Amino acid sequence: MGNLPERKHTRLQDYDYSQNGAYFITVCVGGGRNLLGVVAVGAGSTRPSCLLSPYGRIVERDIQLLSEKYPSVVIDKYVIMPNHVHCIMILENISDGRVDPAPTDNNVVNQSGPSVTRIMGYFKYQTTKDIAIPGFWQRSYNDHIIRDEADYQRIWQYIDENPPRWTIDKYYIAN
Repeated sequence: MGNLPERKHTRLQDYDYSQNGAYFITVCVGGGRNLLGVVAVGAGSTRPSCLLSPYGRIVERDIQLLSEKYPSVVIDKYVIMPNHVHCIMILENISDGRVDPAPTDNNVVNQSGPSVTRIMGYFKYQTTKDIAIPGFWQRSYNDHIIRDEADYQRIWQYIDENPPRWTIDKYYIAN
């Protein structure tokens, strides 16, 4: 088995992904399939947007429900494209040193809330279950830790301008 390539680790080593902060997340449909919608100019607009398919509407609903499942999560900006989703996820986890009761006689300190990995795992599981297509999403996802206001603004603009720039997007696959 020594001939197998080593799998690339996409997460930043030794970084705590449950830390408060902003994260730029991209998750892709398996095989790059354009299942979430089509980019077109909708009624009453001159600007292209992604007109969502039934699958895209399920994904949008599940994105919007993430804050109910995880109250410390805010999806600050997102765009659903034909074969991928971009979002800015903000974690506002409590880490005030409260002592929470544990199932045993011992108590544990509540250090943090859910991690980006846990949240994305749940999101991909839930949407795959709702859509009922095994392997709907590509394995893993891409993340970028947003470091400052300029980085945040650049990513916000990228998400906002993603539909009009679809044909030059790195994820673009013609129908």
